Amino acid sequence: MFNSNPLSHAARAAAALALTLGLSLAPMEADAAGKIRIAFGDIASVEALGFLTAIERAKERGVDIDISYLKSEDIAAQAVVGGQADIGVGTPYALLQKVRAPIRIFYQMSTLRFYPVVNTEFYQDWKDLNGQEIAVHSRGSGTEAIMTLLARKNGIKYGQVSYVPGSEVRTGALLQGNVKATIVDSAGWRLLQAKAPGKFKVLPVEGIDASDEALYANTNFLDKEKESVAILTEELLNTFREINAKPEVVTEFRQKYNLAPDLPSEVVEDIGPYYKDAADVGLFPANGGGEDAAKDDFEFYTVAGQLQGEPASLKVADFWTLEPLTQALQKVGQR
Repeated sequence: MFNSNPLSHAARAAAALALTLGLSLAPMEADAAGKIRIAFGDIASVEALGFLTAIERAKERGVDIDISYLKSEDIAAQAVVGGQADIGVGTPYALLQKVRAPIRIFYQMSTLRFYPVVNTEFYQDWKDLNGQEIAVHSRGSGTEAIMTLLARKNGIKYGQVSYVPGSEVRTGALLQGNVKATIVDSAGWRLLQAKAPGKFKVLPVEGIDASDEALYANTNFLDKEKESVAILTEELLNTFREINAKPEVVTEFRQKYNLAPDLPSEVVEDIGPYYKDAADVGLFPANGGGEDAAKDDFEFYTVAGQLQGEPASLKVADFWTLEPLTQALQKVGQR
């Protein structure tokens, strides 16, 4: 239950969390030109290499960027709301709607891409799943929301939904024959192809381009640091366009900027396959999302339960600020 002053509550929570996690509560020159403090609720993994490359390129152009790795996206969002960070990574739609936090999304970094997979001995298309059992990660998860939305788009209803946490667990269940239809990540799909070529297929996913990772910022910061935000946004566009055109370039980026140097060797080996798959399925938008991305998010996140109301009734301006992306696209070109 939110109290009568939710922003103050969020700020106090952010301050407490910041103290716990070692974030500085000092002003940290919040108004200084070219300073960006980023709160990232994750670790520096393979999936983050494109983002980290764009940060390094923005630094080369004179932007002073400090990144803090926190325990979760929720903690990162609270740090941005409370003023301990300027930019966060995630999709804080529920926070924006319920708390009316003084933050706005300004860049779609990646879209949700999971692989609805069926055993071809039993199913060939979406219609075959009408009345059948499927497995997803958990109740209320993104995987359940995706499968629910795809059922709606394909005019079917599942007979039963089973909850099997972990993409690797669901992948194993497919290989063992315990599950005939489920949803896995790119690593799971590659394993299925390697272990049982031709036995499984991915059903088509059309019309779902909801955000997986987006950048959002404190609105005061966006007003005061337009130049630094513009540079970061331009480098995000440039970097992900290069990755889409030549996925293997990520290995070069990692070496050049010494990104995530402590990755285990088996994880390093997955960099090339991961980014090739990502480019093939359009994981990284070439135009940073914008208004179309916001509307796709409204449709998806209402199904997922993070947003309330009819998607058509939600206003883009309540969740996004489009100016930084519009200006960056004018500079680097539309795609």
